[in-house]
Amino acid sequence: MKKEKEDKAVYLPAELYERVKERSEATDFGSIEEYVTFVLQEVLKEEEPEEIALDREQEKEVKKRLRALGYLD
Repeated sequence: MKKEKEDKAVYLPAELYERVKERSEATDFGSIEEYVTFVLQEVLKEEEPEEIALDREQEKEVKKRLRALGYLD
């Protein structure tokens, strides 16, 4: 069964809403909702831990060190 996307309402104080409305109108977003969604996603993304990508040489060095410490066979 495919789960449909469900939107939820969030209420803002009128003064904040007007500021957001002004800011969103100065962008290429199609609506205030699109703008607010984008901003919140960006804020939440900043709080997520970054994935650390190792190249093959770095990965080999880490494994070598873990073996030396007895963590890997």
